[in-house]
Amino acid sequence: DYHKKQNALRALQKKALDKNPDEFYFKMIRAELQDGVHIIKQPKDEVTPEQVKLMRTQDIKYVEMKRVAEAKKIERLKSELHLLDAEGKNPNKHVFFFDTKKEVQEFDIATHLDTVPELVDRVYNRPTIATLQKETLKGATNPAHLKKLAQQRKNQYDLLKQRIEREKAMFVIAQKIQTRKDLLDKTHKVKVKKETTNGPAIYKFKFQRKR
Repeated sequence: DYHKKQNALRALQKKALDKNPDEFYFKMIRAELQDGVHIIKQPKDEVTPEQVKLMRTQDIKYVEMKRVAEAKKIERLKSELHLLDAEGKNPNKHVFFFDTKKEVQEFDIATHLDTVPELVDRVYNRPTIATLQKETLKGATNPAHLKKLAQQRKNQYDLLKQRIEREKAMFVIAQKIQTRKDLLDKTHKVKVKKETTNGPAIYKFKFQRKR
C-alpha cells in the first residue's frame, strides 16, 4: 500500500512537471475550492428584465395560439356531434300538462307523439308513424354495423372531452405565465391566494397613479 501511494504521487508530480504553464481552460476561473471540495460556479443569466418580459410575452402568444387552435377543433367536433347523447349531459325534459287525473292515467306517450313505442326514448331522429309508412328505412340496420357506429361515436365524444380538458389546461398555463410576467414589475404586491393546479396565484398590487 505504501509503494502504491508513492507511485501515485510520483505520477502526479510528473504530470504537473509536463503540464504547459501557458495552458488555459475555463474551469480555472469557474471553479473554486470550498472546504477542500471543488465547486464550479454557475454562470448567471445575462438577461435584462425587459428581455424576460419579452420572452414571457412570446410564451403567452404561443400558448394562446395553441389554445385557440384547440377551441376551433372543439367547435368543429361539437358541430359534427351536436351533443345529442353525450355522457354527462343533463337529460332533456318534455312536460305534458293535463286537467284531470284520468287523463294522466290514460295518457300514452307514443300515441301523443304519433310514433312507435320503440322510438319514444329518442331525443332526435324520431319519425312519426306516417313518415315511417311513406319513407323507406335508411341507414345501417345490421347489429354489427350499428355497434361499430356506436363505438365510433363514443370515440368521437372521448376525443372531444380530451380536447376540452386540453384547452382548459392551456388557458390555466397562459394565466400563470401572465402572472409571472406581472410579477417582474417592481410594484409592491401582496399574495392573496396561492397558486393551484387549476389557477394561478392572485396578487394585490399597490395602486400607482400613471403620469
